[in-house]
Amino acid sequence: MLEAKSLGKAVVPHSLLQSPSPGNLQSTRLALHVNGDSSSSSVYIASGCRVYRVEVSIEDTMVMKGKESLLIPAPAKVLNSGIVNRCPHRAEIQSLVLAEADGSTGVILGSVDSYGHLIVSQVDTSGQDIDRPTYSVLPRDSGVGEGSWAGLCFSPSSWAMTAVARSFCKSIDFYDQDIPLRSLYTLWYPASLCFWQNSGNGDSSTLLVAEGCQFSVWDLRTNHNGGCVHRVCGSLGDPFYAICCSSTGAVAVGGADRTVAIYDPRRWSALSRWVNCSKYEITGLCFSSLDSDHIFIQGVDYEVFCGNWKASEKIFSFRGDSNWLGFSKALGADVLAGWCDSGSLFVADVVKGQHVNNNQNSSISDL
Repeated sequence: MLEAKSLGKAVVPHSLLQSPSPGNLQSTRLALHVNGDSSSSSVYIASGCRVYRVEVSIEDTMVMKGKESLLIPAPAKVLNSGIVNRCPHRAEIQSLVLAEADGSTGVILGSVDSYGHLIVSQVDTSGQDIDRPTYSVLPRDSGVGEGSWAGLCFSPSSWAMTAVARSFCKSIDFYDQDIPLRSLYTLWYPASLCFWQNSGNGDSSTLLVAEGCQFSVWDLRTNHNGGCVHRVCGSLGDPFYAICCSSTGAVAVGGADRTVAIYDPRRWSALSRWVNCSKYEITGLCFSSLDSDHIFIQGVDYEVFCGNWKASEKIFSFRGDSNWLGFSKALGADVLAGWCDSGSLFVADVVKGQHVNNNQNSSISDL
């Protein structure tokens, strides 16, 4: 059973960021990294054309539970903050993603703006040196046309391999660092994407894309049917907004029908359906790194909750104080962070817990 070890709420310093730019429904303008001693996390947020870094304490804070396992956040401390200088976008940034750097103390930060301009930079987790660019690449149409939501994901086998989705263009562009490899074209507007993690052989040639009322499976090794090898349809008129996969290979999708569906990629048949698990549309999903039977679900009603998808059981939840501008889980750890348009940052540390009889077994820090 998972439980929240800490949950904190903090406010982005007003001197750093005065008024966040508006975000899309499935906004992905936040990335999170847990620092070496696990006492703090570096939260990267994007507003307008700039990226900001805020270091937040995630040390244990005793917090009471409210009704229906709702966690009440406690104040969290902002340890450090600053601007990431090497992300010179000219349009509003739509997505931020982190990847582990090879043999380095830093991490790889990828950002993409509304026209598909991709910038990948190496940043130092200590915050002392965040001025080392890696590469930048424009889309094939050089960013001509109408701006829209854009998504980004790194290959799990190598951060040099990236996929960029552009909603308005209905396209997925693949890059090997700054070298364009190929482009794929979806039937509907893409809203989320991820590489399928095949734990058996480490292969990362399969991409999953949530587009409209279906999700599609793309194999980069083939040109047949444009690279699309399978399509799985959901409820007609209820678009998917989120897709993710676990370390065991299971795939989860969710969207406007308020249902989380877990699929077996060997047959692309549904293993489980958690119907009406959210009060409103589901805009974010991520499997737990500690237990793949658990999943974190983000709703458009500001709520984020953890549940066991096999038992369709809700474990705990917490709520933001306004619309989410970004939400993410740390790489390899169950540390969650969300950013609201009020300027609040919520950071939760989730662990495999022992049963505790009192109401103080969970904590949330509020920045």
